Amino acid sequence: MKKIIIFFVIVLIIVASVSYMYLNYKATYNDAQTKNAQYESYEGQEIFGPDLATLINKAVDDNTKNNIEKEDTGLYTDNGKDSIRIDILFTDDNEVHSMEEIYNSGTDTFMQYYNQIRFKCTKIEHHDKTGRVSYMYFEQIAT
Repeated sequence: MKKIIIFFVIVLIIVASVSYMYLNYKATYNDAQTKNAQYESYEGQEIFGPDLATLINKAVDDNTKNNIEKEDTGLYTDNGKDSIRIDILFTDDNEVHSMEEIYNSGTDTFMQYYNQIRFKCTKIEHHDKTGRVSYMYFEQIAT
């Protein structure tokens, strides 16, 4: 009788463990899909400067919430899990600037100068481990 009870307890523990791992995986997957939808909606889209500034603020906020470390240069490091980076090509000086440069200079100033300028998201990359958006590349559209 004891052997049957021990057998059922072991089976119950195994079923509970597998269920927990599946539910944890599903919650992580759904969270990644929700976050990705917010960023992926910009792919191939043209947006104005204030919208890009809002996206930069969101990315910096997400990196801060996820405790992403910064390099010596002040750029966020890629942790391979939930970090995000945004680069912008400006046709004014034909240089690529990081979101950290714009954020540190002040997104209000950016919005002032680029209020009516359009940008297009031409590239999005994802983390291999989690499938979350890891990188976005925007190009200024010449007017």
